[in-house]
Amino acid sequence: MSRFFRLIRIFSVAWRFGLDELALAAGGGRWAGLLRISRALGGRARTTAPRAERLRRTLETLGPIFVKFGQVLSTRRDLLPTDIADELAKLQDQVPPFSAGMARIEIERAFGRPVEQVFAQFEAEPVASASIAQVHFAILADGTEAAVKILRPGMEPVIARDLALLDTAAGLIEKLWADGKRLKPREVVAEFARHLNDELDLMREAANSSQLRRNFLNSPLLVVPEIYWDYCTTTVMTMQRMHGLPISHVDALRAAGVDIPALARAGVEIFFTQVFRDGFFHADMHPGNILVESSGPNKGRYVALDFGIMGTLTEIDKNYLAQNFLAFFKRDYKRVAEVHLESGWVPPTTRVDELETAIRAVCEPIFDRPLREIRFGHVLLRLFQTSRRFGVEIQPQLVMLQKTLLNIEGLGRELDPELDLWKTAKPYLERWMNEQLGWRGLIDHLKREAPQWATLLPQLPRLVHERLMRDDTAELRTILQQLLHQERSRNRLLAAIAVLMMTGLTAYAALLWYF
Repeated sequence: MSRFFRLIRIFSVAWRFGLDELALAAGGGRWAGLLRISRALGGRARTTAPRAERLRRTLETLGPIFVKFGQVLSTRRDLLPTDIADELAKLQDQVPPFSAGMARIEIERAFGRPVEQVFAQFEAEPVASASIAQVHFAILADGTEAAVKILRPGMEPVIARDLALLDTAAGLIEKLWADGKRLKPREVVAEFARHLNDELDLMREAANSSQLRRNFLNSPLLVVPEIYWDYCTTTVMTMQRMHGLPISHVDALRAAGVDIPALARAGVEIFFTQVFRDGFFHADMHPGNILVESSGPNKGRYVALDFGIMGTLTEIDKNYLAQNFLAFFKRDYKRVAEVHLESGWVPPTTRVDELETAIRAVCEPIFDRPLREIRFGHVLLRLFQTSRRFGVEIQPQLVMLQKTLLNIEGLGRELDPELDLWKTAKPYLERWMNEQLGWRGLIDHLKREAPQWATLLPQLPRLVHERLMRDDTAELRTILQQLLHQERSRNRLLAAIAVLMMTGLTAYAALLWYF
């Protein structure tokens, strides 16, 4: 019954903000008559605001889980109209903090002892509060300053309930909205559920932070807080307290002597380093998650926070992405089209020349312009429209990358409108490609594969023999029996096996000597 009443509330809020018009404007399918009645009953007072604003206000009214869903949905510009994606991107987690008493109870439940025995000092007033967790400052027993992230109590049943309702609503959208199936709302809800479940496990977030810190250890560009593992559980995460100014406070950073244009260029390099060197990147790089050191020897260095959402890429993904970026930067649109075909992102029957012409029409107008004159949201929208025309399949592993690239654009535009993203990124990508495809890349690849080769090569003759003996093809067994019964053939077979073994042993010895 609680789910039923919650569903009734969702529909009442959606009706109050006139969201039935969204479905009606798209045709409404067989539900169009009912939607028109709903619109008539609601009157014009419901529909004075733009549709995107009404959708945002609906999600804010329904609570923090729906707000976070809207944030994730705003990244799917391949599925949404531009006005709705832009409006949903404005959603912020303005969630009231839970009480200090509840925070203490959660800490005591996590560690099995009073707060005073866990921390030497614990500040009751939170410094940040969001829909999933909030952060308090504390001091450890050895005097180390720390930041303690505590999961919001009682979130699991609320999230499970709202996710079930979101899935139900997504199913209705597929039926009510003429374009519902193409938008894949249930897949979007499933994607959101995966990210949300990851954020509910603070040990996973701590591991993400530890990996990113290891990737940028001693980096002059980015610092990541250290994790204090003895003070971490699935509901409480304790990390190094970081100091700095929010990156959105540009005037304060400039007053502190931070080189703002250099800061903008460093942001681009950090992004491409995470993506192409590591294949592991911070996928929630909005201004609230980034500080900048404003004093000391590392003035101007980025400070990353909040590691609940991270993206990963395979070596194949990185290679195709780098080739795409470099081809874009060189205006080699034919190569862009060819890479799409090679990667399987478009059907094999696609004509390269037609795809090349379509991509050129989208990208050519934006080159040689400063960042302030380029709207990447519009460019991405046109690319997605072109993609649909040619049957391009949006790659799930690239969705977070698209979101992060838009975040980088926003940061760059705020810091330095004159930043030329193309000229900043191109040298890094060219260097990365040379390292991957040149002699250095070959040697690194050999080093990575050497342990596996060293194990496999001595076993190769035995594996070949076992494979032949297991083969259930009657013809092959007959030939093998004939070979074994003929002296000349047997000698040739033994000689071949001996040569194979010698080759394997020689290669094995060479690898051991070299590495």
